[in-house]
Amino acid sequence: MAATNFKTENNTFRKLIGNGLTYRIPRFQRDYSWTDDEWEDLWADLMGTLQPEGESAHYMGYLVLQSSDDKTFEVIDGQQRLTTVSIIVLAVLKNLQRLIDSGNDSEANKRRMEQIRQTYVGYLDPVTLVARARLTLNRNNNSYFQDYLVPLGHLPQRGFRASEHLLRKAFEWFDRRVAEYLKKSTGTEGMRLAQFVEDMSDRLFFTMITVTDELNAYKVFETLNARGVRLSATDLLKNYLFSVLDRGRDIDHELRNLEERWEAMVGRLGAESFPDFLRAHWNSRRPFARQAELFKTIRSQVNSREAVFQLLRELEQDLDTYLALSSPEASDWPQDIKGFASTLRTFNVRQPLPLLLAARRTFDAPDFSGLMRACVVISMRFNVICSYGTAEQERTYNAVAERIARGEIKNLGSALAVMQGVYPNDAAFRAAFAEKAIRTTQSRNNRVVRFILCALEKHLSDADYSFTSDSFNIEHVLPQNPQAGWETFSDEEADALTYRLGNMTLMQAGQNKNLGNAAYEDKRAVFQQSGFAITRKLATEHAEWTPERIAAHQNWMAAQATAIWRIAQIG
Repeated sequence: MAATNFKTENNTFRKLIGNGLTYRIPRFQRDYSWTDDEWEDLWADLMGTLQPEGESAHYMGYLVLQSSDDKTFEVIDGQQRLTTVSIIVLAVLKNLQRLIDSGNDSEANKRRMEQIRQTYVGYLDPVTLVARARLTLNRNNNSYFQDYLVPLGHLPQRGFRASEHLLRKAFEWFDRRVAEYLKKSTGTEGMRLAQFVEDMSDRLFFTMITVTDELNAYKVFETLNARGVRLSATDLLKNYLFSVLDRGRDIDHELRNLEERWEAMVGRLGAESFPDFLRAHWNSRRPFARQAELFKTIRSQVNSREAVFQLLRELEQDLDTYLALSSPEASDWPQDIKGFASTLRTFNVRQPLPLLLAARRTFDAPDFSGLMRACVVISMRFNVICSYGTAEQERTYNAVAERIARGEIKNLGSALAVMQGVYPNDAAFRAAFAEKAIRTTQSRNNRVVRFILCALEKHLSDADYSFTSDSFNIEHVLPQNPQAGWETFSDEEADALTYRLGNMTLMQAGQNKNLGNAAYEDKRAVFQQSGFAITRKLATEHAEWTPERIAAHQNWMAAQATAIWRIAQIG
């Protein structure tokens, strides 16, 4: 991103909103959604800064803003925080109004109230009582905010949206908290309320990232790691699609239709998953686009009413498939396809998703099942064992997906012919497997090793064990913490060999626990009685356990694995 397209600075709430600038929530940004959990957290943080021995400041996180003139800013990310702090200011004004109404230092409090209002809320026309606000909310929330909250009038409760009720409840919640704060502090009440606003506005600070257009905003989202950013990136795309429809036309029914369908999709996926779904969907139908360039690509191609609704229809068409691939246990797919999807999730590989979305739309059931298995085999060879870089793999999958979408590839055989380049041959796979170490201290790695060992067991004995079962564990023959009886292994050898696949086997859970760090001769006697053929074979063929024996056993495992994870049409 060019340096001239954005700037970053830290500002207190006073500098942010108390300097004559105005802020607008984009018309189609999501509605206000904070509840008492978030209100409680913010109030506790605020109280922590106001105590005599409290923190001098509280960091409120990023605000991503868009502006072309540095006077009026659209709030791309941060509306919930900015709206809530503004509501706190209004709650203080309500408490000042009560003092005025009761005759408590009325003239001084009127001046305080007017100063706070003009600084943090905006100018209120004395004739019409219409607010010229520093903060304007979205199309669903602004009327309630400006008509009821800002004037501090009666707050009606009937006939409003859920988000408008939340605005009212937030105001009432903070109104009570400010009143409680006032009771606990000492001094002139009006002065204390004014001091509260002054302290809050100086002690709450934000990192402001200001961009010139929504494309740069999207790039900012892609580089930030804070939770919630991905949600905002999703909202940013939604706002862009709405803006395409809203180009000077009276089409409220289309806007409502888009919003309902969009929110239904986001609701089913979860907001944080939507960017991944969007990219997989886009790359299943069109030339490959990296995550960093996706928004720019969509903007360049989705620029008409027709294109917006076509994108929406296509997203809806792929949604069920994506959900089934992400959460196969909840799908109604046949058991074999569910199993393949679960394995891909265990491997934590996402590169095949565009290909699988494309194939699901076109292939018949047997060919789709075959492709799922092929993706599992390739993932085992390419990703899990060989650990190759995924850039080439991703582009290959996309090329196949694009050709499926164009109707050039219509069946499994044609797809596999194009996928040869990401299928490590037997020699490469066997060599990599023979040297592979996987550290099982990580839960994902533990599941992967269990999967591999169960597949080897099935190949050897035809016994079908679920790798997710709690009835057995991974047994590290050379223990993870070797003690007496393992002196033949140097510290360096132990470090290098403990997590080699050849040093791991399956044991019933109770037996595994009892064996612990026992010497190999003691373990061997138990291994020979094991219910697992792979474990009995290890004990039968290896009278002792040395680096050479580990290598020999792993070589045997590699030969079996090469036969298990093979695609005949490619191999």
